[in-house]
Amino acid sequence: IRIDMSEFSESFNTSRLVGAPPGYVGYNEGGQLTEKVRRKPYSIVLLDEIEKANSKVFNLLLQVLDEGRLTDGNGRLIDFRNTIIIMTSNAGTRQLKDFGRGVGFTSAGIKGGLAMDEKDKEYARSIVQKSLSKQFAPEFLNRLDDIITFDQLDLNAIKRIIDLDLEGLVKRIEELGFHFQITEKAKEMVAKKGYDVQFGARPLRRAIQTYIEDSVCEMLLDGTMKPGDTISVGKNSKKEELTFKKV
Repeated sequence: IRIDMSEFSESFNTSRLVGAPPGYVGYNEGGQLTEKVRRKPYSIVLLDEIEKANSKVFNLLLQVLDEGRLTDGNGRLIDFRNTIIIMTSNAGTRQLKDFGRGVGFTSAGIKGGLAMDEKDKEYARSIVQKSLSKQFAPEFLNRLDDIITFDQLDLNAIKRIIDLDLEGLVKRIEELGFHFQITEKAKEMVAKKGYDVQFGARPLRRAIQTYIEDSVCEMLLDGTMKPGDTISVGKNSKKEELTFKKV
């Protein structure tokens, strides 16, 4: 069960989680959270970007996290004791950037800062913990079973993301009757060009489109490729650019 908490930033939207009260529109429809849990009590509930929710949402969650139950708009008692509730938050990321240290802010590491040492990780965790203490009430944090701080992606993880994004491109190329291969050095170059510490892995998709997909499309459109040929993508040893050739 996935709920985007940015939709509940206003106080009047809070009732949608448990269902509208009597006399209001949608009274018989049930809540977006309580109705789903009532129908499927053995569920994993993901509350995405919890810090964007209104303060009234946290008052509801206090009862869920403490007693494992919640009353919906129809007066039914919903049992949450068999659910696993996961909440994600970006708390502390802005502070990490402003402090100039933390997630990937040192030049040491794999290929120019794509990794963190233990000192950086501990520093990042301390900043995140302080941010959580400022952003959330103590009684809310006290009811959480565990707080997991995610470390920065390393080079291997970034290359894995590139592989996943390239799967769609490879599938489309093979449907046209061609083959595709890329070297590890080419992946490393795209990783360094596309990965940004502040914005995470999302710019990788744009980098793949800019550095790989556009050039591959040009090769397919200019007529030099024949069905059965293989497009090989490598890295120029003298320049910081990719090479494309027919194999």
